[in-house]
Amino acid sequence: MIPILIYTLCFLTCSGCAVLLWRGFRKTRYRLLLWSSLCFLILGIANLLLFADLVLYPGSSLLVLRNCVTLVAILVLLVGLVFESQ
Repeated sequence: MIPILIYTLCFLTCSGCAVLLWRGFRKTRYRLLLWSSLCFLILGIANLLLFADLVLYPGSSLLVLRNCVTLVAILVLLVGLVFESQ
């Protein structure tokens, strides 16, 4: 029961951050907030994959897929930081 609660809270935290960053972007049009919200949205998807991997399908391993999704999230944030620094 505790792992399900923890994974759910992790997903809700990432989703909440994504929503708050998106609202900030819509209000200020500061594009770094857009890149950050996309990063947190993708990290939320990675948290859903973690939940699926460890709770729903404990016999299979989604490690490679989870790591690829997390890598995409970090690359989105990195691209946003590079583009917005110029």
